[in-house]
Amino acid sequence: MFTLSKYKPHLKGLLVSTLVALLAIIIAKLISFSTATIAIILGMIIGNKFTFLNSKGSEYLSGIKFAEKDLLMFAIALLGINLNFTVLAALGFKTLFIIVAGMTFTILMGVFLGKLFKLNSKLALMIGIGNGVCGSSAIAATSGVAKVNSNDIAISIALVNLMGTIGIFLAPFLASYVFGFSDSEAGVFVGNTLQAVGQAVAGGFSISPEAGASATVVKMGRVLLLAPLVFILIYIAKREAKKNEEVNEEVKVGFPSFIIWFIFFVALASFEVLPKSVEFIISEVSHYVSIVAMAAIGLMIHFDTIKESASTAFKVSSILFAMQLALSGLLIYVL
Repeated sequence: MFTLSKYKPHLKGLLVSTLVALLAIIIAKLISFSTATIAIILGMIIGNKFTFLNSKGSEYLSGIKFAEKDLLMFAIALLGINLNFTVLAALGFKTLFIIVAGMTFTILMGVFLGKLFKLNSKLALMIGIGNGVCGSSAIAATSGVAKVNSNDIAISIALVNLMGTIGIFLAPFLASYVFGFSDSEAGVFVGNTLQAVGQAVAGGFSISPEAGASATVVKMGRVLLLAPLVFILIYIAKREAKKNEEVNEEVKVGFPSFIIWFIFFVALASFEVLPKSVEFIISEVSHYVSIVAMAAIGLMIHFDTIKESASTAFKVSSILFAMQLALSGLLIYVL
């Protein structure tokens, strides 16, 4: 049964996270940059300036942690309303192969580059997943299963969004002037390489309406693969837990409940159960709640804890994005 008293201890932290998110939304509209990244950076600045917000025993701490974890999972679950299972059928085998191959390569190469540059393995995995699947949403959805801490989540989201912002201009240029793709092929290239949905749509439509439509469909296909990816990570986590003879309750339950709800909302959208106006409201709630969660993630970060890995993570992210662009271009050219 829902009771307000249950959430009363969280109210102060939720209020701070919401205020940071609102400020991030305003700034993002002024400078046309990723709202998620701005929310994290603002949260970091405020959290480090006013350390009483995230210090042990703080009356704000429980609410910030609630926003960081629970609200984020809620937002990811609602994200499914933007998707449609029929997208996968519309893609065709060739394009679907390019998507799966690109995603697999990017994630595995992220892990490999992490080892090569001696970067924290979980941070490297998040960078690979963020680049390979769907940016912030993929990192948020998989970080719990992979047991990634707030610092690594924040760094990976910030870097992946940075690469995507650069990619809005770089990917269309490469598709049109370096690879010489047709508009349809250019759309596949942009949709298969840019990280966030908005970035892929913007990059695609900067080429042509046909490229924009193609990029949007391909990007939706990548996002739909988020659920299978979570299942794979759970299977890997189970094997590792068994190998190390550890008992892990979260792995034991099978998969996080928010993924079930994610699939549920995808099904609602696929079968057109709800009016479009209701779907739009759910989508907007998902977007704004996720920004509050990103602000909370930022509020939990201490600058001293990210100095050591940030520069190496930037190298890994940059090289990985370059390799991702090269592979997608090659696959589209050859196939």
